[in-house]
Formats: sequence, C-alpha cells, structure tokens
Amino acid sequence: MGAGGVGDQFILSVSKREVVAAVLPLQEYWLPLSNLDLLLPPVDVGVFFCYEKNVHNLTFESMASVLKKALAQVLVSHYAFAGEVVQNSVGEPEILCNNRGVEFVEAFAEVELRDLNLYNPDDTIEGKLVPEKKHRVFAVQATELRCGRLVVACSFDHRVADAYSANMFLVSWAEVAQSKPISSPPSLRRSLLNPRRPGSIHPSLDDMYIPVTKLPPPKHPQPDSDHLISRIYYITAEQLSQLQSLASTKGCRRTKLESFSAFLWKMVARSAIAQSADKKMTKMGVVVDGRTRLIEGDEHKASLMGSYFGNVLSIPYGAEQVDELNEKPLEWVADKVHEFLEGAVTKEHFLGLIDWVEAHRPVPGLAKIYCNGSEDGPAFVVSSGQRFPACKVDFGWGMPGFGSYHFPWGGDAGYVMPMPSPTGNGDWVVYMHLLKGQVELIEVEAAHFLRPLTSTYLNFY
Repeated sequence: MGAGGVGDQFILSVSKREVVAAVLPLQEYWLPLSNLDLLLPPVDVGVFFCYEKNVHNLTFESMASVLKKALAQVLVSHYAFAGEVVQNSVGEPEILCNNRGVEFVEAFAEVELRDLNLYNPDDTIEGKLVPEKKHRVFAVQATELRCGRLVVACSFDHRVADAYSANMFLVSWAEVAQSKPISSPPSLRRSLLNPRRPGSIHPSLDDMYIPVTKLPPPKHPQPDSDHLISRIYYITAEQLSQLQSLASTKGCRRTKLESFSAFLWKMVARSAIAQSADKKMTKMGVVVDGRTRLIEGDEHKASLMGSYFGNVLSIPYGAEQVDELNEKPLEWVADKVHEFLEGAVTKEHFLGLIDWVEAHRPVPGLAKIYCNGSEDGPAFVVSSGQRFPACKVDFGWGMPGFGSYHFPWGGDAGYVMPMPSPTGNGDWVVYMHLLKGQVELIEVEAAHFLRPLTSTYLNFY
C-alpha cells in the first residue's frame, strides 16, 4: 500500500532564515518547569498544516509577512515559546524567558500539494517541511509549493508544552493574524501543580514511572532488527462507529478512542505472533490529560486549568499476554483498556504523580513505557488528538485542507495519535509511529478500515 512516487522526492530550498521576537520588550526572568513538565524527555514535537486555498490571492511573501507579524504579537502572551531551556544550579531544566525569539524559515518545495505523499511523512515531512528546532523552544517554517499552495509547520520542545498547550497557541496565533482578540489567554501559574505537604504516593505510580538513575543500559539495535517508521492513515466516521459497536457490550458502550486502541492492541499482538517473536507480553499506554481531572467541581480552578500552558499528562498502560489478546474478542480487549485507564482519570492520580516527582527530585523520571516499554514484548502509546484545532488555524487565507502532528518521539515504544479530519464530519486522520513489521501487518489485516492518506480524502484540487 502507499507506494512511493513523485511526492516522496522533491527539492527544498531555503530562501530566508530570521528570528522573530515578541513585539514588546519582556522582562527577563526564570520560569520553573512544573513537576509534570519534568517527566518529559528533551524531545521535539512537530505539527504541520497544508493550505490548499488562498481566498485573497496573496503572494507567498505577503502570507509569510502576516505569519511573522502575528507571531511577534502572540509571543507577548505566549512568552515561554520565545525563551530557551537551560539548566539551573541543581541540573534541572528551566525556561529562561529572555525573548530570544523563534527561528522563522521561509522555503520553496519543488512539488505540488496534490502530489505530496502525506502517507509517508518520514520521506516528505521529516527534515523537509517540519523545521529542525535547534537552540530555541519553538521554530516555524513556511513553505511555498510549486502550485502556489502553502505549508506552515512548527516544532516545539515537549518539556515546555503538551499538545493541548500547543493547540491553544496555534489558535491564538491565527486569531491575532485576523486581528481578533485571543479567546484563551495562557496561564503559566505553576502553583496550580504544586506538590502536597506531606505527599501521598500510590504504589501503582512506581509501576508507571522510573527515575532515570534506575534505567538499564541502553540496548544497541541489531543490524537486522525491526525499526520504527511513521505513516498517516484515514478512517471514516462510519468505520469508527462500526468498530465502536464491535468493542462495546450491550451493557457498556466504549468510547471511540478505547475501541480504536483495543483494535490496535490486537493488531500489534497478532504481528508479534506472525513474526514468531519470543516475547509473550505486549503493553499499550494511553495518554491522559489531567486538566479536567484536577478540577473536580471547582469553577475557578476550571477556568485556570482550562488555559494552563504546560504539560498535564500521564501515561497509564496495560500489559497482557500476546496469545490472549489475539484470541479474545475485541470487546474483551476494550474492557482491559478501560480498566487500566480507570485508575488514571482521577484527581488523586495526578496529585500523586506530582508528589512522586517531588520525592525523586532532582533526579528526573520517565514513563516506563516510553523508555523500556518493549523490554518484555511489543509496546506502543496512543495519544488522543481529538482537540486538534485544524479548522481554527486560519491566518486569513482560509482554513487548512489538512493538518497533523508529526512525532517520531525517540522512545522505545511506538506512538499513535488519532486526530479529527479537517472536514469536520467525524472522520479521523491517524498518525502512526510503529515498527515496520507491525505497520505491514496492520495494512494487510485492516485494509478495509485504515487507509493510507492520499489527496483522494482531502480537497486538494
């Protein structure tokens, strides 16, 4: 599926590099990372948007100017993205809010949008359309395509922001570009995530997280070992509803995310069996956002947490026998997903996680499934991108025809993020970063369900 073509190989030429700083002078100060920020490794997250329309027939130079002017304005309130991450006296990362600015790259790609192979972002997005962030927190690249269409891509330090925060920033940036007020000004109030005195840590957190000093030595991959690749797929709303029905029992309806995650878990288990792997266990994690969990009926805190800029994430996971996952019906697997999520969607879980980090500082911790999840068998993490605001990232020349996160996260486990299609009709776009053998099996076993992303599904003509 998804054979390569002209859209895989194209020449990209950079025409300009400059630094965009906040338009107003900012007082330099140190912004500590929260305990939940400290659970993130130094990895960068990519996100990109393809604009197939240009309602005002603007030139590329005009659109780049709009982007830079609005960026300089929005960085006044989102000043963390204009700083840099440095180490404090005990070796922990902190944000130096010094308005060092954002690197802004302008480029031209010798390819048309309809020929761009979005199915294989390893060849077309990575290192080409998504900028490589160097010493700053945030980077932007605006690329003009041969057909005159535009791709706007960003890369940001995950230690500073999660996807929820990045989404807020992207919407605010687009609002400023259209001279609208910012609908959700960010809050950087770290006291919202202060540890308790005394702390209270549930033993389950030691199963989920590990201090880096206790990590085993890194494994050196064998020359013929499987490797992680990135692909993007499309799922229709009708297919998702059918999957949800299969994953639900008469007495309990599972969410679409639980149903989809259960389906993938079965596929990964089947891949392990097909490859005659000697590993008997497989793990799957699901990223949980703690903002709504930490509110618990407090309307004032709800407003503050709703605009909180930073990381408020946890990654609970389940571990099951490969054979059992393969043999049991989808509804049984969905029940297992629901079970391991139940303990992590509570206020106490996130308060305990904040306390767990505090108890181990200054030694950083990591999610076990990220750093050594595949030690006992195949492992991957699903992160819901259902708040991805593609339809709201309109800088004045129309909403994007397509948008996606791009996150080959460098972890030991795979990573999957389903996002809403910009069509707004309930379809999903799914970014997958899984082992090549797993991808190949999934594409065969689920050909009727997961389809490689092509311009057929998008309005690129």
